[in-house]
Amino acid sequence: ILYRQQRAMARSAKSYSFEVTDNVPYKKIYEVLRWNIEHGCESVRSLNSLISTGQYPSLVRDCEKRYNEEIRLAAEDVIGRRRNIRIAIIAGPSSSGKTTTTIKLGEYLRKNGINLKTINIDNYFHDLDKHPRDEFGDYDYERPESLDLALINRHLVKLLDGEPVKTPHYDFKTGTRALNVHPLSLGKNEILLIDSLHGLYDGMTSSIPQKNKYKLYIETLGQFRSEDGTFMRWADNRLLRRMIRDASHRNLKPIQTLTHWHYVRRSEIKNIIPFLKHTDFIINSALPYELPVLKRYLFKYVSEARHRFADDPKRLDAHIRANRVYDLLKPLLNVKSERCIPSDSLLREFIGGSRYKY
Repeated sequence: ILYRQQRAMARSAKSYSFEVTDNVPYKKIYEVLRWNIEHGCESVRSLNSLISTGQYPSLVRDCEKRYNEEIRLAAEDVIGRRRNIRIAIIAGPSSSGKTTTTIKLGEYLRKNGINLKTINIDNYFHDLDKHPRDEFGDYDYERPESLDLALINRHLVKLLDGEPVKTPHYDFKTGTRALNVHPLSLGKNEILLIDSLHGLYDGMTSSIPQKNKYKLYIETLGQFRSEDGTFMRWADNRLLRRMIRDASHRNLKPIQTLTHWHYVRRSEIKNIIPFLKHTDFIINSALPYELPVLKRYLFKYVSEARHRFADDPKRLDAHIRANRVYDLLKPLLNVKSERCIPSDSLLREFIGGSRYKY
């Protein structure tokens, strides 16, 4: 089934609609599948064909155009509701691309005369030694309660009342937080942007009336088939991104990210996905062209994990995930150069080389 992308993108933001059934936005993922089919990037075989015939740069441009167009539609929706909105929340599971999406949404809104301020919710983490540890010494910091929710709500109320605050600063490499570091204030006609894993969680912004909040959800809603015909799991896409990011910014080895991932998934299923039905807009951040790039960075670690955890029943989760990702990535052709990936691409948030500061 072929899909004409312009039909979807031509709709105004006001008429943008979706249904969430069983916590799955079926209409949205069906559109993603049809877009992938039309652009010849719905499977390992089709993607390899684009790479081998020199069409990979064109795919990069098309994917970036689609993603940026979705952000434009979301921004126009915010503009249409500007009268009541004081806070715009960009939420979604780990490594879905919330930070880049927040930056791009802010750029578009500023171009249309809306002034913004951004609050970094990651700075509200409790000190790492306050989080529970498992038998391997790993911390579970994926729960909403890992954040100082009470302080977040106090600061949000003050900001919307026109009072200045000083937000904390969290050092991920040391796992410690310093209070009263970053001055922040919100003008009467400004919107506060929140980029947070748990942005849809009720306790995050319970002190703010619903009419004053705009909730945008972002997820890697990729519809991409492996060599045996099974679809790649969205969480596997994000796992690969996070393995790179954690190694670069959080002093964690890719294998450590893999073994921690069961905490990520448990929290997503309990604290993120159930709130999907309450969002105002959904953005698909999956970029089919990213998979060969992720393979180049991570394939050796995935291969290593398959062997390391093969006979360890306590690492069964990591072993299953490593095998599944290995089977997906193995037949993908390599990409000779990443130069065709623009400096403002969402993928640059993970592989580096972005013009944005994270």
